[in-house]
Amino acid sequence: MKEGASSGMRSGFVSLIGRPNAGKSTLLNLLVGTKIAIVSDKPQTTRNRILAVKNVTGDRPGQIVFVDTPGIHRPLHRLNVRMVDSAVETLGQVDVLAVVLDAASKTGAGDRYLLGLIERVRVPVILVLNKIDLIAKNRLLPLIEWYSQQREFAAIVPISALTGDGQRELEPEFLTRLPEGEALYPDDFITDQPERVLAAETVREKLLSYTRAELPFSTAVVVDRFE
Repeated sequence: MKEGASSGMRSGFVSLIGRPNAGKSTLLNLLVGTKIAIVSDKPQTTRNRILAVKNVTGDRPGQIVFVDTPGIHRPLHRLNVRMVDSAVETLGQVDVLAVVLDAASKTGAGDRYLLGLIERVRVPVILVLNKIDLIAKNRLLPLIEWYSQQREFAAIVPISALTGDGQRELEPEFLTRLPEGEALYPDDFITDQPERVLAAETVREKLLSYTRAELPFSTAVVVDRFE
């Protein structure tokens, strides 16, 4: 390749934000191709920012660094305040913002609260309408129309993180909006989460699946010994 010529490589950060239970963690696992984030039907399952890397090969090579964040909501407790602050902090630190919303839920005040938080974001904002496998097709177009009237999005992509429907259409939307540049992480780098943390989170995922009422929200797992 001639000196100064572009390789066409793109790399950068994409933040996944959304309301609780929008399916961000399931989507992250789908996009990366392996389980990084735990999944539960309990709200606020994700408590910390999780970084995961997707390497793209082919005619349009690139590296997408995904940042999964806790669900954004009106916090009522100290832990929730910290979690929401962690998510909001990423808004000005990434190249692309992906707003993940549950297409099967009714639109309302929570959606407007989230859209209000990103009103002044200057990076491209992609709306990801998740869980389309749970709604009738004739509901999808009116939903897209409603959101398109709330603000201007760089793209609106329907997807099912559970079935993978829409994944092929979503990834190029991220990649084409990242800046040109070399990979930010080595090819074999998957996540910034240590093995101890992944093990503890896996245990917490099982606890969440078997407990109800207030217990899941106060559950924490500490690894004393790891072999």
